[in-house]
Amino acid sequence: MKSRALLPGILLLFVALASCRKEDDTPDTPSPDFTTAADHARALDYFSDMMDQVDAAAADNGLRDAEDDCAPAVTIDTMAMPHTMTIDFGSVNCTAANGRTRRGMILVSFTGPYAAPGTVITITPQDYYVNDNLVQGTKTVTNMGLNADQVPWFTVVVDAIITAGDGSWTTTHHADRVRTWTAGSGTLDPFDDAYKITGQGNGVNRNGLPYTAAITSPLHVQIGCPFITQGIVQVTPEGLPVRTIDFGDGTCDNLAVFTVGGFSITIILG
Repeated sequence: MKSRALLPGILLLFVALASCRKEDDTPDTPSPDFTTAADHARALDYFSDMMDQVDAAAADNGLRDAEDDCAPAVTIDTMAMPHTMTIDFGSVNCTAANGRTRRGMILVSFTGPYAAPGTVITITPQDYYVNDNLVQGTKTVTNMGLNADQVPWFTVVVDAIITAGDGSWTTTHHADRVRTWTAGSGTLDPFDDAYKITGQGNGVNRNGLPYTAAITSPLHVQIGCPFITQGIVQVTPEGLPVRTIDFGDGTCDNLAVFTVGGFSITIILG
């Protein structure tokens, strides 16, 4: 589903499309403006990746991998209640193996083990930048125990603010989701973990336009891949037709296909 044959200059094209709205937007004549879909996809991507960083840091028991240029320094305090974890990427951009840059800290509080029913995990970025965009807000994950299929599941509430590094734009995002542990819950190896995510949300794009969002095909994430690998989200800007974000067929890459009114574009998430 995700085409790797990106046209030269595709990001410039995307920026041009996203920079304005046609005044004659109607349900019958949709504008190919992908601003709202892009802003929503970025928030989804960044906060999903943040949870992966927490999972990986906990699995490493606070040890820094000297061979990874973007491995954080991790400090865990299990004496305090709730327990705390600090994931520090430093004050200067580091570049992960996938090309994504990070700096700043992720602060985590947790009331118990991740796999224990009732555990509440709160994730808060602090002076945290991804690809030079400032990431603010909170992500709260609550372990709800086993579902009817005897699989662990979690509620997830996200309140996000993403701001361009140069301050030229800001977007906000709220989500209420269910995260189901689809693989790896029965092993000690954190890198075989996989999840599917359902739910809905809302926000305001960089132009001040409110929108709603709904996951119509579950999103798939897996430890070891910093991107959402599969799933479909429908985003509806106020007064405008639905925009669709398709994250692909399971391939670990940073591509997504945005569609509105029969017009599609493949972009790089960043």
